[in-house]
Amino acid sequence: MLLIKSDANAEAGVMPSPELIDAMGKYNEELVKAGVLLAAEGLQPSSKGAKVHYSGGKRTVTDGPFAEAKELIAGFWIIQAKSKEEALEWALRVPLEAGDPQSSDGVAEIEVRQVFDISDFPEDVLSPEAAAREEALRLQVEKNAAGQ
Repeated sequence: MLLIKSDANAEAGVMPSPELIDAMGKYNEELVKAGVLLAAEGLQPSSKGAKVHYSGGKRTVTDGPFAEAKELIAGFWIIQAKSKEEALEWALRVPLEAGDPQSSDGVAEIEVRQVFDISDFPEDVLSPEAAAREEALRLQVEKNAAGQ
């Protein structure tokens, strides 16, 4: 997963420039043509969101906005890469530059993280039955996305 860190502009709802939107569209086309893109979305500012806190069996909701913009996520790509190195190659090609309208503090940042797969969990953590149930759910999600 490639995560775009947020900043003050994104949190203020400042839209990216048409040039950046165009560059991102071309980048997404490259990901699709390469067959690696699984999902990609931008996120609305945290002022339109909320956090659910879990503590001592209680759940509380805190509405946004949230204080530290640089700790928030502004968008993401989920790609299927063969290795961390391949994921980093794609991250290095994201068309962001320090100083872009979406980097109000002069810094643009992409975080690269690996998503867990069912095979990453040992049987003492995820039983074969639970793994089969999880796989069935994933297949249903794919069917739902395909409109079946």
